[in-house]
Amino acid sequence: MSELTKDILRGGQFLVKETKCEDIFTPEDFSEEQTMMRDAVKEFNDREVIPYKDRFEKRDFALTEETMRKAGELGFLGVAVPEAYGGLGMGFVSTMLTCDYISSGTGSFSTAFGAHTGIGTMPITLYGTEEQKQKYVPALAMGEKFGAYCLTEPGAGSDANSGKTTAELTEDGKHYKINGQKMWISNAGFAEIFIVFARIEDDKNITGFILEYDKNNPNGVTLGEEEHKLGIRASSTRQVFFNDTLIPVENMLSVRGGGFKIAMNALNVGRIKLAAACLDSQRRITTSAVEYANERKQFKTPIAEFGAIKMKLAEMATSAYVGESASYRAAKNIEDRIAIREAEGNSHQEAELKGVEEYAIECSILKVAVSEDVQNCADEGIQIYGGMGFSEETPMEAAWRDARIARIYEGTNEINRLLSVGMLVKKAMKGHVDLLNPAMAVKDELMGIPSFDTPDYSELFSEEKEMIAKLKKVFLMVAGAALQKFGPELEKHQQLLTAASDILIEIYMAESGILRAEKNAKRFGEDAQKEQIAMAKLYLYNAVEIITKSAREGVISFTEGDEQRMMLMGLKRFTKYTNYPNVVALRNTIAEKLKAENKYCF
Repeated sequence: MSELTKDILRGGQFLVKETKCEDIFTPEDFSEEQTMMRDAVKEFNDREVIPYKDRFEKRDFALTEETMRKAGELGFLGVAVPEAYGGLGMGFVSTMLTCDYISSGTGSFSTAFGAHTGIGTMPITLYGTEEQKQKYVPALAMGEKFGAYCLTEPGAGSDANSGKTTAELTEDGKHYKINGQKMWISNAGFAEIFIVFARIEDDKNITGFILEYDKNNPNGVTLGEEEHKLGIRASSTRQVFFNDTLIPVENMLSVRGGGFKIAMNALNVGRIKLAAACLDSQRRITTSAVEYANERKQFKTPIAEFGAIKMKLAEMATSAYVGESASYRAAKNIEDRIAIREAEGNSHQEAELKGVEEYAIECSILKVAVSEDVQNCADEGIQIYGGMGFSEETPMEAAWRDARIARIYEGTNEINRLLSVGMLVKKAMKGHVDLLNPAMAVKDELMGIPSFDTPDYSELFSEEKEMIAKLKKVFLMVAGAALQKFGPELEKHQQLLTAASDILIEIYMAESGILRAEKNAKRFGEDAQKEQIAMAKLYLYNAVEIITKSAREGVISFTEGDEQRMMLMGLKRFTKYTNYPNVVALRNTIAEKLKAENKYCF
């Protein structure tokens, strides 16, 4: 069976179908080309970004711009751009790994890079006309010009479509006149191509435009002062004001009223790439923490020997490993889906748009999970350093500050939690994911008598995979009952949706970690993957705890009487291990490996 014809899961289907470990992509599957790309990006980060951390922290905006130009000269800004427009035309996995390994030197450069390659360039490659692409994309791909994305307005945060900036056709019909104000615009200080969203007349939806900005001929554009921010200090963030700014009519992006769709789809790609941008940060934070714990002695003993520190290091490494497993699993699904659509005759534009849109649920899941993990990782990093961690002399405090924005941009984590479940319900309504039949089956199972057979768990991960299947039943039980009770009104019950999304997120992440460890144990041997197996088991154990809490909270908040008793019994049945893992032993196995290697080594 060829790569293309294998039955790849549609977005959200992981919940109702079993995935075999052979069918997922892991970082151990990188091709030679991808490995070379990763090494080149790491080398760039080590040479051009990390040595200048102090200058980035001191708001050296010129350095950010200069480093972006260097990245452009090496082709890193054009990895995802088709060759026809001056890019490298590499696949989605390569786009992810470039973003992953270039983003860990400092959040300032990471933000500039992400905003430019993602929301600054992508809307034109995905929605632009041939003329627009030929005119603008090559300069963006090579770093000759930089892009910015003007969507957010004062008073309009999560409600992207509520902007008040107006676009009015001039009398001669040749230009749109833009008036309004945008805020939190990344790269505004040095960008020359702005994607601007404005509303024409009383249109329901906003419209996108491409604006060329020349500071010597500002065309009614004024920039506010640089914002003083908690982190990402050398990333340029300004307000942008438009006063009768003229944009030629041929610079409308896509169609009138199509701006909201552009914004939403750009955010889908932005979300999975934001997850990627948090991965190498976790690896590096963990490495710094391990090195410090091995060096720092208390009571005449390196603190890495103490159980309390081992616990932290093991959990930090585990979330990094699982975040990486889930991110590359989804990235390859997207890449495969794009290839299938291109093989069916879709244009690259159409194929990429639909490919990413297909996995919007997974993109939201990853955005939430990995942004929260990197914050926890940096927080524990500070704790391991103790008082030194609070000092600007050590790398931890900047890492902690930079990590904080990841839970806010590309849609807050609260919005993404609601979105992930909301999109899943929509897919079910459209018949793309069959939630109804599995949910009914779970309901029937709750009425039936449970099996008391002791299963054979001799095969690696057999019990863990059964646990994953049971956790999926927990989601179907809770979400199914909530949907039955509230119907379309469910979206008003945000606390319930948040609880459901936490279950959904943990299932996807835990399953991804287990499938990666299983696939690698089969090809490299269980002995060689001992610590990875321990991480997959440890993550699952933690996930079961989170899922139990979220599901119980949901059940006791919208059911009562017999229904509540039955569902709580079901929850107990679906979250019970036959053989509980020895959690302390798992953590010690992971920590000992980190200690011996003196770095994150997985």
